[in-house]
Amino acid sequence: MSLKIKIYLWMSTLLSTLLLAGCAYTYTAENMDELQEDREGNDLEESLGLAPEFDYVVPDSRPGILVNQTGYAPEGKKIAVFRGSKMPDSFAIVNEETGETVFTGEVEEKGFNDILQEYNGYGVFNELTEPGSYYIQAPILGRSYSFRIEEDIYSDVFYLACKKYYFSRCGMTLVEDLAGDAAHSACHTKTALLEEDSSVQLDVNGGWHMDEKYSKSVVKGSQVMATLLLAYELYPSAFPDETGIPESGNEIPDILDEIKYEADWMLKMQDDATGGVYSETVVREYRTAPYVTRQECYVEPVTLEATASFAAVMAKFSYIYQAYDAVYATECLRAADRAWRFMENNRDGQEVVQRFFAATELYRATGYSSYRRVAEGYLTAGIYDDLDDDYSFWGCTTYISTKQNVDISICGNVMKELMNDAEEISEQARKARYLTFGNKEQNNNDELLHQMMRLTVADHVIANHEYETIIENHVHYFMGRNAKAISYIDGAGENNYADIDIKLGIMNRFDLNAELIFMMGEVISWYNTLEE
Repeated sequence: MSLKIKIYLWMSTLLSTLLLAGCAYTYTAENMDELQEDREGNDLEESLGLAPEFDYVVPDSRPGILVNQTGYAPEGKKIAVFRGSKMPDSFAIVNEETGETVFTGEVEEKGFNDILQEYNGYGVFNELTEPGSYYIQAPILGRSYSFRIEEDIYSDVFYLACKKYYFSRCGMTLVEDLAGDAAHSACHTKTALLEEDSSVQLDVNGGWHMDEKYSKSVVKGSQVMATLLLAYELYPSAFPDETGIPESGNEIPDILDEIKYEADWMLKMQDDATGGVYSETVVREYRTAPYVTRQECYVEPVTLEATASFAAVMAKFSYIYQAYDAVYATECLRAADRAWRFMENNRDGQEVVQRFFAATELYRATGYSSYRRVAEGYLTAGIYDDLDDDYSFWGCTTYISTKQNVDISICGNVMKELMNDAEEISEQARKARYLTFGNKEQNNNDELLHQMMRLTVADHVIANHEYETIIENHVHYFMGRNAKAISYIDGAGENNYADIDIKLGIMNRFDLNAELIFMMGEVISWYNTLEE
């Protein structure tokens, strides 16, 4: 009997056994959804649940020459990382269109990478500035992925990152001309129910969806607003009025238009009677028939964390936005003050981590000594010792940059800690063979982006060419010059995360996307200066 016939008889017997044993699945209205979820989420094999087994290892097809797969600015630093058990002595850069070798160089600083357990070397090609499409090839290692050299090489990526928040807008129709595949009709336009009392209806339309469940959080939204506002403060020239959102062309930078859309929603989340701020809105689904579901939006209760976060970012937005709309800026500042007073009257000594940040922003916006006393109380206690904490970092940055009166000795202590923090980050990067401190698993992108935000502020306070280089190297890392040769950025690079695991995308993370914008704002601003 042939092997094929034996397998057929075995499978027939197994199927009969399962059916006789009552294991056949009954398709009902209730479990049809489960079946569909299995098909979409788990991609089950259509083989009676038997998963194939393989007794071989797929060979590693990653290239031995790692580059930024998007490319390099003509005036930027250009370094390729080589890896392999044997290192070549030289490399060549080939014009992809003509096949012509346009640059040759030496492989430098060959050494063993203890963290990744591999041999690495570097190839520097700063002298190649001619716009075009290229790849690197070298003996033993083969060729790299393609990359481009051109002016404004990162503008499209930067604008897409900024536009991600437009794609997340709730409560408005996104037209195809501006949103492309993200276009949709206005969603969640009905009034929401108060969680504590469903007889109370609230208009909380607007703002940004923050996850696939359509939730909208004041705390999380405030974190993104704070990051984007600080990026705009440091590098306003990097943010144009032409990224392709409905407000483009109104003579206000699009990033501020986008933040205002969130601020409009934030104002709706403040309780008119008390000044406290509801924490979030959530969407719940209820099945009303076998194939019919109903969505209901609920507003979660007021919290001190949401109220303090609101006070901080609304004061910050007011300070920046007054140059464009003084009336709206004043409305935001008054709302921030009301939120502060609610928090102070209701916290009963409870520590709220956002309180320090709120005090610094309200002091900068108003000059009131009551806010200054609170801020300096935290600073005197040494809150600047933990700059890894967002609220400590943002509050310290605001305090040392305000035009209001400050304590010079406190500013000195904050500056010293900021520089110490920057040096620690720089030291990590200097020791790393990929010029960034990405770990072996490459799952610490959030930590790297957080570090670059702090390093960017340090560079702004005390311009340091080494800091600029480190920040630029992180752009290269995220776009493919890493041990796995993966680009973690939407639409960037031949070996893109979207073809591997959608969860790896930095732009898919609501908060990390803002930190990506922060880092790239520094690089684009720096390139603009060099071009001038």
